[in-house]
Amino acid sequence: MKCLAPLAAALLIFTGCSDRAPKTLGAPLEGTAMSVTGVPNADGKSLVVLQGAMTKKCPVAGCWFMLQDATGTIKVDTKNAGFVVVDVPLNTVITMAGRVVTNGLERSIDATGVLY
Repeated sequence: MKCLAPLAAALLIFTGCSDRAPKTLGAPLEGTAMSVTGVPNADGKSLVVLQGAMTKKCPVAGCWFMLQDATGTIKVDTKNAGFVVVDVPLNTVITMAGRVVTNGLERSIDATGVLY
């Protein structure tokens, strides 16, 4: 029993210190905060900031991901920003900035930066 007390104390210390500092990929985040449903109202020139969970990502290179918030889901492309999300686990809450682009009827975001 006496040997378990130091082990339990060490376990509490290590689990209590497991919070990690946020990581940024790409440029610092700038833009107007909005929800996914607010994105269609963006003008395509302004930077927007969205926050949600990364629910899916490019399985090969991590060059795109799907961001889902309480209002919907949108595709986010990272190719032009010069970073990938290969090492970001699925379901991680991400705050990202970028420009709205339209490909036919579908809107997506060209990311400029990501914070997770």
